[in-house]
Amino acid sequence: MTNLKKPSKPTALSNFIFASRWLQLPLYLGLILAQAVYVFHFWVELVHLVEAAFGNPDALRAIFEASGQQSDHPPTHLTETTIMLVVLGLIDVVMISNLLIMVIVGGYETFVSRMGLDGHPDQPEWLDQVNASVLKVKLGTAIIGISSIHLLKTFINAENYSDKALIAQTVIHIAFLLSAMAIAYTDRLIHPPHAPSDQDKPH
Repeated sequence: MTNLKKPSKPTALSNFIFASRWLQLPLYLGLILAQAVYVFHFWVELVHLVEAAFGNPDALRAIFEASGQQSDHPPTHLTETTIMLVVLGLIDVVMISNLLIMVIVGGYETFVSRMGLDGHPDQPEWLDQVNASVLKVKLGTAIIGISSIHLLKTFINAENYSDKALIAQTVIHIAFLLSAMAIAYTDRLIHPPHAPSDQDKPH
């Protein structure tokens, strides 16, 4: 009969070091505040777009300048390019907001404390298997999506950008893509998929 070694009780120092994880709590609360700022920014841009659609010259000028367009003559009506750039900007805000949610919820669950959301009807599916590696892959994928939106906005409004800026943004996007692929490949090497057991194989 083997003697099972009893787990040692944590010392006061180890408890103190482990409790230091709560220092990250203000960081996640700050990200929630940043999320609120993005929500406000989204609605400001959306209101400007709606007002411009009804012919408000101030709103039209605001979204024309915010979309990075340049012209010697002030805009008199909404164009398809302007609408597309504004809508892409709104999508960009939503994707960054999704990225913030992944960092806030996933980071808190991974590095601070369990949320106890098991059985909650609104629990995200990805939260069941969240860990540092999965979180990095998901963040990398989200960053690629955000970079793609920025690159699309640049190409739509290419006449207001220099060739150097277009090339630089394309190179940066490719760098993000390669980085995400490298992170995913490294995670696959560290955590290889399990081979199916004899019970899992079809008979």
